[in-house]
Amino acid sequence: MSRFRYIPRLVPKLTREEMYDIVLSPVITEKATNISEHNQVTFRVPLDADKRRVKVAVEGLFNVKVTAVNTIRVKGKTKRFKGRPGQRSDYKKAIVTLAEGSKIDITTGV
Repeated sequence: MSRFRYIPRLVPKLTREEMYDIVLSPVITEKATNISEHNQVTFRVPLDADKRRVKVAVEGLFNVKVTAVNTIRVKGKTKRFKGRPGQRSDYKKAIVTLAEGSKIDITTGV
């Protein structure tokens, strides 16, 4: 018998406005287009967004079934602006795997 007790995770309740605040924009790159063949879509999300909230937001906005969410925190690059060193902002990407038969067309918008 395990000494750890199972605590179920609660599914967050989000308003429509909060869903739009979580799913900021789709990521349209060559790599994101390639993974779309495997029923995956990439979105840019806030740094404080977690996987459960991203899943609820995508399911609510696009009326699809999400099977998995992988998040990636991307560190901002150091670039030069007018000869001076600068830093781009950090951001977070969420790779959402959709259930078989579900599809999101990111070119049409929400």
